[in-house]
Amino acid sequence: MAPGILLLLLLRVLGAPGLADPGPLEDVVIDRYYIPKICLREVQMGDFIRYHYNGTFKDGKKFDSSYDRGATVAGVVGVGRLITGMDRGLQGMCVNERRHLIVPPHLGYGSIGVAGLIPPDATLYFDVVMLDIWNKDDKLQITTLSKPEHCNRTVENSDFVRYHYNGTLLDGTPFDSSYSKDSTYDTYVGTGWLIKGMDQGLLGMCAGEKRSIIIPPFLAYGEKGYGTVIPPQASLVFSVLLVDFHNPKDGVFLEHLEVPESCKRRAVTGDYVRYHYNGTLMDGTLFDSSYSRNNTYNTYIGKGYIIPGMDQGLQGVCVGERRRVVVPPHLAYGENGAGNKIPGSAVLIFDVHIIDFHNPEDPVEIETVYRPEGCNVTTRDRDFVRYHYNCSLLDGTKLFSSHDYEKPQEVTLGTNKVIEGLNRGLLNMCVGERRVLIVPPHLGHGESGARGVPGSAVLRFEVELFSMEEGVPEGYLFIWHGDPPANLYEQMDLNKDGEIPADEFSTFIKTQVAEGKGRLMPSSDPEKVIADMFRNQDRNQDGKITSEELKLKSDEDQEKIHEEL
Repeated sequence: MAPGILLLLLLRVLGAPGLADPGPLEDVVIDRYYIPKICLREVQMGDFIRYHYNGTFKDGKKFDSSYDRGATVAGVVGVGRLITGMDRGLQGMCVNERRHLIVPPHLGYGSIGVAGLIPPDATLYFDVVMLDIWNKDDKLQITTLSKPEHCNRTVENSDFVRYHYNGTLLDGTPFDSSYSKDSTYDTYVGTGWLIKGMDQGLLGMCAGEKRSIIIPPFLAYGEKGYGTVIPPQASLVFSVLLVDFHNPKDGVFLEHLEVPESCKRRAVTGDYVRYHYNGTLMDGTLFDSSYSRNNTYNTYIGKGYIIPGMDQGLQGVCVGERRRVVVPPHLAYGENGAGNKIPGSAVLIFDVHIIDFHNPEDPVEIETVYRPEGCNVTTRDRDFVRYHYNCSLLDGTKLFSSHDYEKPQEVTLGTNKVIEGLNRGLLNMCVGERRVLIVPPHLGHGESGARGVPGSAVLRFEVELFSMEEGVPEGYLFIWHGDPPANLYEQMDLNKDGEIPADEFSTFIKTQVAEGKGRLMPSSDPEKVIADMFRNQDRNQDGKITSEELKLKSDEDQEKIHEEL
């Protein structure tokens, strides 16, 4: 009988010439010289097995070896395909167990032997190591090694999965690993792209779950095996970590983590949103964070400036809301990924905190908290006002407060001394009135921001008006309440010496104010206003005003509503 025929009769065995002569044997002698600590299964009648062996005679001469052929032996136990001694000797073996077997002639090849290979009445010595055991009735064996506490969704057929794996034979021999390639294995489930056992074994998994999947050969590569790494009829063991998965039909998934009780307005397409975020993969790997840069991410939504999934995921947010946005790859960076931190076909998770948002068309939002009864006089542009304020971002971050100083803030409205939004918010106020103002950035400090104010920030002011003084029109420092004196220069020249020095000018103007005949531009420093008026009239700057120099503003700009020095 040729060695190939003998191969069909044997399972995996190793030669062991060291056993003592037992004399005439009635049955197989079995020496279990290595038994693994863990034995999940023992060989039974009808099982398919794979094994290696060395076969020798008593004197140690080798007559056959699976090692020499470079291939394991596969067969079925207990159905007459093996010599009787091997059928008996392999019973009860565990994977990775090693045995010495002594097979007497009547349980081997008897008085006939194998021509040219095994003489008649030969006692045979086998050294066997068991590599694989399976049965046609076997099913997939799935063991969950770890599972996330929260699992909102599990893998279904037609899902696209990304997973890491280590693949070994049943005896522990590795044949492949995604970790060695530094890349996940990415594929669809249930569409025939995987071996049947993996198609089944991945179903029901959560992202982040770890499983051990034992696949019998008929659900793997069967009789043909795969290349040089997976022998025919090999059971496969996969240790799988599911990194993420999605379905091509998936949309954006939203989880509302924290929504403010009061939400007067929600973001819509065209709004400009400032938000913080942490961006992670489904396995928790952080790929980006605005917090690490200590700057919000600022963008318009619904206009294509960000990935489509975030354009959708930020719709309807409230100021102060915390939201989780899960974005499938076809709404993120697709099959190519981005840079070296976002793999191809990766599902992205954004945990966002909305700091504020506005629309470029937004006006100042004014909420009157308190307005005194009987309020008939309200502020206008050019009025001089004193007010207290607290300024903060919409997330409550305090920026500035007039209460930090000894006295209220002072300003002449309409003179570009404060941001436009605050100026508008202070108009039409009564003394004693309190307001809350929401100022969009285009009426605040714009895209660039200011010292202590982030770019594109919406500002919140709490203001209280303490006093107001009626102002004068733009360009005026003093106006008459009626007609000016007919002989203005003569009346202003108090000592009648034909010239008006600064002290004389100042005395005259103060008298007009005291008698209610006119009023100065309101200011915290009236002396400075009067000095500016004198300097305007002293055209040659010689320290005195002549009759030729003194002119009403109406004479200069033909203003007919008010007349001013």
